[in-house]
Amino acid sequence: MTVEFDDAGLVIAREPDEDGAYRFPRHDRAPDSARCSLPLAEALHARIRPVGTAETVLRNWVAGGPAQQVVSWDDPAAADPVRVRAGAVVIRDERMLLIGFEEDGEPYYEIPGGGVEAGEILHAAVVRELREESGLGGSVVREVARVWKDNRREHYFLVHAEGELDARAELDNHGGAPTWIPVDQLPTTPLWPRRLAWRIAHWHTAGWPTRPAELADSINDLGAACTW
Repeated sequence: MTVEFDDAGLVIAREPDEDGAYRFPRHDRAPDSARCSLPLAEALHARIRPVGTAETVLRNWVAGGPAQQVVSWDDPAAADPVRVRAGAVVIRDERMLLIGFEEDGEPYYEIPGGGVEAGEILHAAVVRELREESGLGGSVVREVARVWKDNRREHYFLVHAEGELDARAELDNHGGAPTWIPVDQLPTTPLWPRRLAWRIAHWHTAGWPTRPAELADSINDLGAACTW
């Protein structure tokens, strides 16, 4: 498909659908009156489908500026996931709870969470995983993001947590250790999902999304800067 820009920004379908998502217009079908433009600052936080194509377009836009381009139609949400994960976004005293790991002497972090079990609802899964990986109890406030990566679908929830971290030996976090990282350091922390890290810092200051953000994430280098 061909992605187009005009003087105002990314050319997109004029109105979001009832789920609050924009779509790339099919230019052979949509008249000009059915199109509008999103500036970069708005497009970065809009729900644009398909999410895989949106990731490519935003990355290219941030890296090289707006330019007409041909990209593939990439819709990971169209296929049934091989695994569904629920993750807990827990913030306390301007710090976020992460699970820290080390590989080849280099640290990296994940948002606490894990696979949803058969018959388990997402809210129950995220509270269970938070307790298993940190010892904290919790209650779900809202879903803030859905991330697709490698045929997996991840649901991330803002969670109000209670209690204190348990001793590491008592936790089930695959060798990782729970730790608190300042929220304002998230954009430069080697954190997966990479495309979610800087958004959490932004939402903590600007307000949480009313509908979950939808993101594909093909980034493997967690140390690389990501602002798209």
